[in-house]
Amino acid sequence: MSKEMRVPTVGESISEVTVGQWFKKDGDQVQLDEVLCELESDKATFEFPAEATGTLRIKAKEGDTVEIGGLICVIEASATAAAAVPTPVVAAAVVVPAAAPAAPVAAAIPASSIKEMVVPTVGESITEVTLANWIKKDGDQVTLDEIIADVDSDKATFELPAEATGILRHVAKEGDVLEIGGLICRIEVGGAAPAAASTPAPAAPAATPTTTTENYATGHASPAASKILAEKGIDSATLAGTGKDGRVTKEDAMNASAPVASPASMASPSPAVSAASVVNSVSGARAVRREKMSSLRKTVSRRLVAVKNETAMLTTFNEVNMKPIMDLRSKFKDQFKEKHGVGLGFMSFFTKAVCVALKEWPAVNAQIDGNEMVFHDFCDISVAVSAPKGLVVPVIRNAENLSFDQIEKEIVRLAGKARDNKLSIEEMTGGTFTITNGGVFGSMMSTPIINAPQSAILGMHNIVERPIAENGQVVIRPMMYLALSYDHRIIDGRESVSFLVRVKQLLEDPTRLMFGV
Repeated sequence: MSKEMRVPTVGESISEVTVGQWFKKDGDQVQLDEVLCELESDKATFEFPAEATGTLRIKAKEGDTVEIGGLICVIEASATAAAAVPTPVVAAAVVVPAAAPAAPVAAAIPASSIKEMVVPTVGESITEVTLANWIKKDGDQVTLDEIIADVDSDKATFELPAEATGILRHVAKEGDVLEIGGLICRIEVGGAAPAAASTPAPAAPAATPTTTTENYATGHASPAASKILAEKGIDSATLAGTGKDGRVTKEDAMNASAPVASPASMASPSPAVSAASVVNSVSGARAVRREKMSSLRKTVSRRLVAVKNETAMLTTFNEVNMKPIMDLRSKFKDQFKEKHGVGLGFMSFFTKAVCVALKEWPAVNAQIDGNEMVFHDFCDISVAVSAPKGLVVPVIRNAENLSFDQIEKEIVRLAGKARDNKLSIEEMTGGTFTITNGGVFGSMMSTPIINAPQSAILGMHNIVERPIAENGQVVIRPMMYLALSYDHRIIDGRESVSFLVRVKQLLEDPTRLMFGV
């Protein structure tokens, strides 16, 4: 009886794959779940395991492009295949019961007891995610609702809990891009700890085959790792792989160092070697490190370029005397924190000032939708936050109705969730205007890029004491430059400049915020 093995469905938009490399040869004996080859799609590379035990007959060669459902190989189940099952367990029958199974554990588990976990729906506009990190290893025992992996979307990072109790079997690798509904892993429901852990090794010395330490995967590099090693000029055979069965992973390749020339060769360089190369080889390490862009980073890059190309973006500048606000903070910060349990920062003043100005100049709070302009009667203020995995922009809802302490508490809450990668999709969508503060990093002046589909963004910068003219005299004041980038398709110069002047007026006389004048 023969088992035909075909290309599985690996994603809704993927219609074909390429055979990367065969680990087994035509006519080899293979075991159930043994990896036969690697298949490469336009989004990821994945392993192709044997679906039966028997003799392998290869139908698709390395480099062949095969459609989904296309035939890759055939496994002929025969008496020869059955005889190929290792027999060293018999020699140890005095210690191990004769009933101990010699076949892999996965073969003893019926298909109905395997739980397949797929990428869940995480947002209407999200079509794919990246597997960021496996928290549990392949073969680990997991329990229901236990966190097994972190998954990145283009807007947030979320945890993936186990959907059953059993033994975890990885399908996707770290860094793989998966579509919504794509297979991530399998859980062998009710499975015990791996058989290798429960089977002692008191077999006779002759029953210790070399395959316990080396097999088809030992020293073999994955496609991503092969590319990195080729650039570094390193042979994968010289590395001790940390992947399954000793396979060289992408991380192994990234951490590997290029071979250092022997002292003899360095002492007597050939005449063909230029003086410049000798100087560079002596000056120190010149390692190059490659790191795959996260989904969040790729999305931010794509959107920023789109904004530059699709909007008529201009930036107008002004400067603000921050002394009145700094005096207010110095006077009331202790009482404010004692009463409200949160510090009084600059962001609450800027948020309140922006909300007042947006009400007076509604075009700055609007956006373009096709051939229509959409105006908002509310102020959902997005605040740019630098998170560990990239820039995120959580939203303060209805900021125009919040008090100073409510704004400060909301900023602290959102910033904390951003640092912990716990922001939800809802907390980062729907803003009408953005404030970004490059001053915390020391920025003196910048032209911030609009956060689409919004039409404007306010950039804050660092506070520097500078001499200015005040009432006919030169005085030293703490000054900040403000930058308003706006879409000229919907916001005219008069509106943008008037908006920024109004913000400056409110900040330089913050008592206006108290009385609404």
